Parts: sequence; structure tokens; C-alpha cells
Amino acid sequence: MLPTREELEIAVAAYWQTKDQQLAVARTIRSTAEGSSKAVRGGGHFNPLVNLLSRFFTDAGYPLESVGAKGSSVVLPSYFRPTKQWDLVVVHRGVLVAALEMKALGGPSFGNNYNNRVEEALGSSADLSRANITGLTGPEKPWLGYLFLMDDADGSRRPTNPQRGPFPAEKVWHGRSYQDRFEVTGQRLLDEGYYDAVCYLVSSAEDPGPREPSPQLDWQHFAAAISARIEFLSNLGYP
Repeated sequence: MLPTREELEIAVAAYWQTKDQQLAVARTIRSTAEGSSKAVRGGGHFNPLVNLLSRFFTDAGYPLESVGAKGSSVVLPSYFRPTKQWDLVVVHRGVLVAALEMKALGGPSFGNNYNNRVEEALGSSADLSRANITGLTGPEKPWLGYLFLMDDADGSRRPTNPQRGPFPAEKVWHGRSYQDRFEVTGQRLLDEGYYDAVCYLVSSAEDPGPREPSPQLDWQHFAAAISARIEFLSNLGYP
């Protein structure tokens, strides 16, 4: 049985609980700013979501040793750098079944962080896709998934305009909040083939939800895409 929407809600709530615990510990050691940064880098707060997504593959018969969620098992070759760690990697009998990246965007600096997340998303995909073309990732084309969690805060809800430069920004970006912007970004990552599936969630510690602003980037579509990848490889004899 596939992981359900209710199980997603539990995993997102656990994400916030873990992150808050990390932040509380960090704040007892350092200043608020440094503590917040440490909580963001803690990594373990995504474990509930990693575990949830892992179940798609283990429930389909992939052995636990094929599903990597930390350590060397998530390191994949790159093209513009030697290697890149992904959040969840499934490799079975020499086939890269799936590589999934999970990112969150929180304040207070939504603008700088948003640009960093977009650059990371583009770079990770381009790196692995080029590595595949050069024959570094096995006999089947890799399947790439991207899950993005936006902090539902005043800074992410506030309408904003692009910075001015010598050429005007595309009109679609004007007057949009960062929450609205990722609807455009996520859809374009999907449409342009950077990722095979994108899930966009809006949530907060006070109201974990999550909310799904875009019908094409919701949990149901994301889960269906993962299932389709598993079925495709099943027809080829995997696992």
C-alpha cells in the first residue's frame, strides 16, 4: 500500500518537531542567528520525509540495502564536480532507480535563500544528467525527484518585485510572494525536464498542514510519478 496523504501530514509535523528541537539545543550553545543556521544545517529534520519516501521502494520489494538515506550510499557521481550527496538514493543491481532531493525555505532572508535554492536545484539536476550522458550512472536513465517545503511565514506571503537591472524581469515574477514564485519555479523545473517529479508543500511549525498550492505539484502527482517509475522498472525485471 502506497504512503498516504495522512502519513505525509505526520511526516511534515515530525519535520517541524525535529527542527525545533535542533534549534532549541543550538540556542543554548550559541546566539539566536547562529542557532538558527545550525538548525537548518542539522539535516536530521528531513528524516521523517526521507523515511516516508523510502517506503515507496521498500514496499515495492526493493531491499533495504538498495535504499540509501545517509552516508556513502547517497553519494552519486557528478560532471562539474566529482560527487554530490542526495537526500535519498535507490540503487539496485547497478541501476540508479531514483535520486531525490529535499529542500526547505525559511526566513528571515527569504530572498537570498530562495535564489540559493533555485541555483542548487538547477545545478544538482544538470550535474547528474550530464554524468548520466557520460555513462557514470548505470544502464538506465536516472529518475530525479524534488520535494520543496516552504515556511508559511509573513516573509514568504508578502508580495514582492524583482530587483531592477539593465533589462526587465519577466512579468510573471512581478507582485508575487515567494510562495507564489515557487509555483512558477517548480512547474518550470518539471516542464523543462530538470526533474521527473516535483512536490511543493507550504507549512509551518504552528500549522504543519501541509498546504499544496499547485495541483500539478501536489503529493498525489508526486506519489503517482514515483509509482510510475517503480512500475516501469518492474516491467524490466527490477527489483
